[in-house]
Amino acid sequence: MLRKFIEFYKPYIKLFTLDFIAAFLAAGCDLVYPMITRNIINDIVPNRKFRFLIIFAVALLIIYIAKAGLNYFMTYYGHAVGVRMQADMRQKMFDHLENLPCEYFDNNKTGVIMSRMVNDLMEVSELAHHGPEDIFTSLVMFIGALIILCTINVPLTLIIFAFIPLLLWFTLSRRKKMTDAFLKTKVKIGEVNATLENSLAGVRVTKSFVNKEHEMKKFKVNNMKFKEAREYAYKTMAEYFSGMNFFTDLLSLIVLVVGGVFTYNGSITIGDFTAYILYISLFTNPVKKLVNFMEQYQAGATGFKRYMEIMDQIPEKDIEHGKELKDVKGNIDIENVSFSYENNEKVLQNFSLSIPAGKMVALVGPSGGGKTTICNMIPRFYEYDSGNIYIDGTEIHDVSLKSLRDNIGIVQQDVFLFTGTIKDNIAYGNPDATDEDIMRAAKMASLHEFVMTLKDGYDTYIGERGVKLSGGQKQRISIARVFLKNPPILILDEATSALDNITEHEIQMSLEKLCADRTTLVVAHRLSTVQHADEIVVVTDKGIEERGTHEELMKQNGIYAGFHVVYK
Repeated sequence: MLRKFIEFYKPYIKLFTLDFIAAFLAAGCDLVYPMITRNIINDIVPNRKFRFLIIFAVALLIIYIAKAGLNYFMTYYGHAVGVRMQADMRQKMFDHLENLPCEYFDNNKTGVIMSRMVNDLMEVSELAHHGPEDIFTSLVMFIGALIILCTINVPLTLIIFAFIPLLLWFTLSRRKKMTDAFLKTKVKIGEVNATLENSLAGVRVTKSFVNKEHEMKKFKVNNMKFKEAREYAYKTMAEYFSGMNFFTDLLSLIVLVVGGVFTYNGSITIGDFTAYILYISLFTNPVKKLVNFMEQYQAGATGFKRYMEIMDQIPEKDIEHGKELKDVKGNIDIENVSFSYENNEKVLQNFSLSIPAGKMVALVGPSGGGKTTICNMIPRFYEYDSGNIYIDGTEIHDVSLKSLRDNIGIVQQDVFLFTGTIKDNIAYGNPDATDEDIMRAAKMASLHEFVMTLKDGYDTYIGERGVKLSGGQKQRISIARVFLKNPPILILDEATSALDNITEHEIQMSLEKLCADRTTLVVAHRLSTVQHADEIVVVTDKGIEERGTHEELMKQNGIYAGFHVVYK
């Protein structure tokens, strides 16, 4: 995992190296002050060397100005490295998410994914900048102070270093506890985000059922779990910090007492004693920095671990250098296909169906028979266990996913519109389309007249998920963007089932224009919408029970005829 983390530094290695150089020079500036102080107390003040006092003062001023510039560089450009790495990780993660199969999103909450992309990567960014810099600065300060302390008084330095093993033992013993605590908080904040995202997305349902109290209880449960996890993390952090601060304070006390005794006995001078106290401060500051680094490391490392959990997910299988579907006529052949969910629940068993080019085939039947699953397998939203699906004689696993999906248009019951304008959402069918193309598609979907009644026309903002539009208007936009895509194969999955009868009739007229000269697979519960299909296939949990035209199936007086009476 460390190797993968380091790879993100490569594009910014020059800036990162300059940041290290700045950190080294800044640490060197800190090491100069105690030595100058020692000389002033031991030599310059007792011997009244006023000229040297001014020289040292000017030298220190120049050093502090240089240090200010170095700190500015580290604070700005050092953080810039972290932010740029974070942006790279977020971009890479989004790209990977776009390539993950639909099953991943079926099994993972949107809020949890968002938490990993935003909150976790923010902490990874802080670690990317402060982590290496703090360790490097601490080592320079630690080694530099140690060498200088030994030049002042070796016995006193050895006494102090006798306590370092105890400090290291304490640090290592608390590390795992902090790691577990911070990982737990990451999980809980993800749950809070998921609950929040879900509740806000469904706020109209909540209001319609007057279930505010129910949502409040759900959020409170996850919020309390996060609070408890965070409090536990802070408890372990408090144990760690208080213990580390106690040990560093103990070092200062030892220097004060033992150094005082050495000065009293004449083993060191007052200037040496003063310099020693100042250097001990520099000696303990790296230790405190390392203490702060441990908290940052726990948060950043757990964040990167959660990031890698997503990046390690296996993306959709796309054949390298796959065939391109060109001049697609639209013949679809499904041969002996079986499908089951992750829990081994069988949905389809040796299912076969042929749809000739340019024909409309409708799938009807009770829920749970696998109708929508069939629609999802053709564009490979779900992978089937066995069998084959062919388009114009080419198995769909032998072509690239892009080529496959470029030739398939889908209109679903649950229309998803992106936040933006009407034009933005129609143009989703072809981002390179001109305004004239978009307007033409809207006219084909019987949407243009409605759009022209709006103040801003096609530039009208539709709100999040098209909240400002009616169900019929949303469906027309989804139809318009499929017109703009102009695919040879069309899948209609309950495209009108959520609409009222009048709106359904109007939308059906648009769909008939859309289906013309295309191979169309329709899933419907309202049988009135499929009566004109070239073939109607009745699908149950036993497979295909009946097939034929509307008239043929009505004459059989079987399952379809029974449905027709119920749903008439």
